[in-house]
Amino acid sequence: MILVAGSSNLDFVIRAQHIPAPGETVLGRDFKTFPGGKGANQAVACARAGGVPTKMLTAMGSDAFAEPIEASLREAKVELDVVRVNDQPTGTAFICVSDDAENAITVAPGANGYLQPQHLPNLEGVSHLLMQLEIPMATVSAFARVARSQGVKVVLNAAPAQTLPPDVLAAVDVLVVNEGELITVTGGYDGTVVECLERPELADVRCIVVTLGPRGCCARVDGQLLFQTAFPVTPVDTTAAGDTFCGSLVAALSQGLDVRQALPLACAAGALACTRLGAQSSIPLIAEVTDFLVQQPAPDEAAIEALRTFCGLAADTHS
Repeated sequence: MILVAGSSNLDFVIRAQHIPAPGETVLGRDFKTFPGGKGANQAVACARAGGVPTKMLTAMGSDAFAEPIEASLREAKVELDVVRVNDQPTGTAFICVSDDAENAITVAPGANGYLQPQHLPNLEGVSHLLMQLEIPMATVSAFARVARSQGVKVVLNAAPAQTLPPDVLAAVDVLVVNEGELITVTGGYDGTVVECLERPELADVRCIVVTLGPRGCCARVDGQLLFQTAFPVTPVDTTAAGDTFCGSLVAALSQGLDVRQALPLACAAGALACTRLGAQSSIPLIAEVTDFLVQQPAPDEAAIEALRTFCGLAADTHS
C-alpha cells in the first residue's frame, strides 16, 4: 500500500482568455469547483492511474468544502484518514486557466497547516510514503524520519518550491521536482538541469526525477542519467498534470518496476491529465494509460537527443 500524506483543497476554477497580469482585470467565461490539493490529487493518481491500494492522510475542516473532496477520494477507492480541524476551513485554491492551458494558482492552506507529526498512522503494510509541501515542513520531516526508520520508501514532491532542510533530504529516497523547484532546492543555483543534479545539496538523494513539461523528464538514479520524452497531446488544462505524474510514478515503483520502466507510465498519465479540465477529474484510469501507451510510436532518437541537450549534455555524451 501507498500512504499519501498531504493537502486537500477545493479548487475554484475560472477559464479566461489569458492569465491576468498584476493590476489587470480579466473577464472569465465559466466557473466550476473541483476537488484538488496536491496530496489528494496524487492519492487519486496512485489509486486510479496507478491501480494500487492507496491511503490518504490529510487534514480538513468541518465545512461543506470538505464533502466533495472526500467523495472524490472515496470514488477513486482511496482509503481515508482525515484529521478534522473544527476551527479551520478546508483548504482552497483559486485557479485561472488560460486558453493555452496554462494556469495561475493561489492556495489558502486552511486546515492543511494543522497536520502534525503525531497524526502519522501505523505504517504496517505501507511500501511507500508520498508527500508534498502544502503541509508544514516540520511534519514532512517527522513523517520522513519515521518512515525511513521503518523501511518505508520516502518520496517527496518538493512543491510548492521551498528550500529543503538537510534532515529532510537525508530521509528522502525519491525526490520529484520541476525545473523551478530544482533551482530552489539547490539554493538558487541557476545552471543546467544536469549541473543542478550534481550540486552537493543533492548528493545523498539516491533518485531525483525532474519533470520538464512538454519536453518530458529526466532522472538521476545512483549517478546514472535517464531521459524520457513527453507524449504529444493537445492540452486543455495542465492543472494536476504534475500530481498525476507523481502518483503514477510511485504506483509503478510500488509494484516493483524500476525508474526506467516507471517514467513512461508517469509521463503517459500526466499527458492524459492535460487533455481534461480540473484536477482529480482529469486523472485517467490505469486502462486508459495502458491503451494510450500501446498507441504511441517507438521513441524518437532525435527527440531524446534534443532532451539530453536541453538538460545540459553535449551531443556526444551518453550515460
